[in-house]
Amino acid sequence: MAEFFGNDYARRREEIYGPLRRQGVFTWDAMYGEEYALASVLPISGAFRAELKRASEELGQIFAKTATVVMQAGDELPAELGLPAAAWPAVRASLPDLLPTVIGRFDFAATPAGLKMLEFNAETPTDIVEAFYVNGKICEAFGAADPNAGLSGGLAAAFRRAVRCYQRQGWATERIVFSSVDWHEEDAGTTRFLLAQSGLDASFVPLSQLRVFEDHVQIWDGTGHTPVDLLYRLHPLEKLAEEQDSDGYPTGRHVLEIVADGRLALINPPAAIIAQSKAVQALIWNLHEAGEYFTPDEQTVIGRYMLPTYFENRFSGVFPYVTKPIFGREGGAITLFGPDGVVWARDEEAEYWDQPVVYQQYAELPKLTVETLNGLYCGRMIFGSFLIDGKGSGVVARVGSRITGNMAYFQPLCLSTTDASKGE
Repeated sequence: MAEFFGNDYARRREEIYGPLRRQGVFTWDAMYGEEYALASVLPISGAFRAELKRASEELGQIFAKTATVVMQAGDELPAELGLPAAAWPAVRASLPDLLPTVIGRFDFAATPAGLKMLEFNAETPTDIVEAFYVNGKICEAFGAADPNAGLSGGLAAAFRRAVRCYQRQGWATERIVFSSVDWHEEDAGTTRFLLAQSGLDASFVPLSQLRVFEDHVQIWDGTGHTPVDLLYRLHPLEKLAEEQDSDGYPTGRHVLEIVADGRLALINPPAAIIAQSKAVQALIWNLHEAGEYFTPDEQTVIGRYMLPTYFENRFSGVFPYVTKPIFGREGGAITLFGPDGVVWARDEEAEYWDQPVVYQQYAELPKLTVETLNGLYCGRMIFGSFLIDGKGSGVVARVGSRITGNMAYFQPLCLSTTDASKGE
């Protein structure tokens, strides 16, 4: 298929991504002066695609069930899980008929022992434009079948149901805002894309233009304030909980109080922070090993797809392992250890090192050699699988180092020729 573009990778890449860039929907095919999006497609089988969907749905039910019991617990359990105290009243205000995660993404390793879930990006996932828009465009350019074809409509359905859940409980939803930092191209682009897909009567407003005024979150346009009823936020709650004004006023805590009082609806809802915490993976594994809380079928799912994860190191001298900060993202502050405790690899970025960690059994990521602007690159691959309102949805792949960081390549996926011919 690559022959359609000739053998010049740089030219082929520009023919693919140049139009997408100029359309303004996907402008971060390169970031920080480095290639991000690859000009190739990787075939996956229909059976593998189906297993990613099934695993995401089954694990989503387990995380939702766990979030429910955490929300009903006293203050000791959320404290043990590292949930910020300022966010807890807002978390408890999450609606029971609204899943903790409206839009989330599981990350999986395809190991010799089968799919293994590495983490759940339950609160503020990205790679959304890549999965639900760009992947299809790349498959179209290569004449290949898109494994995510027809799935973007699920985004609108998920937003509509979330809004209805809030409305049924008497929350105001008339004035809807989608917000992120506007200086970050990927975050702003992802948020604008979701706004366009949502079908809601809403607008994009940078976080810098939101204010707390008269005990509401409001838009400040330089001349006046406009209240916000419902906020889609690509902004983590654990960061919001700590944010202060320049004079030291705890603005983030005030916003969370407004949410807890029912004056601001959030998507993802506050309860998503429970599923986001990697400490919850340790809690689920602890309950699994004890044979408690989960049904036999759920126990089977946990044993099949999750990795042993603990609050203390149980792997030293036995297995290689990983330490992960409970709210780390994009590989931040992750360290890989051999069974003898010798460091194999360590994240080089500065963020998240001050957080508590969990210990997880190491899962070897499969190798993949890809063509790039700098020549062939042999990296490690993970698969992202989206959970949209409880349903398995789009898939995406990244290729990077042993620790998958922010600059890992985006690798478009297609269905294998055999499965595409069957219409799968």
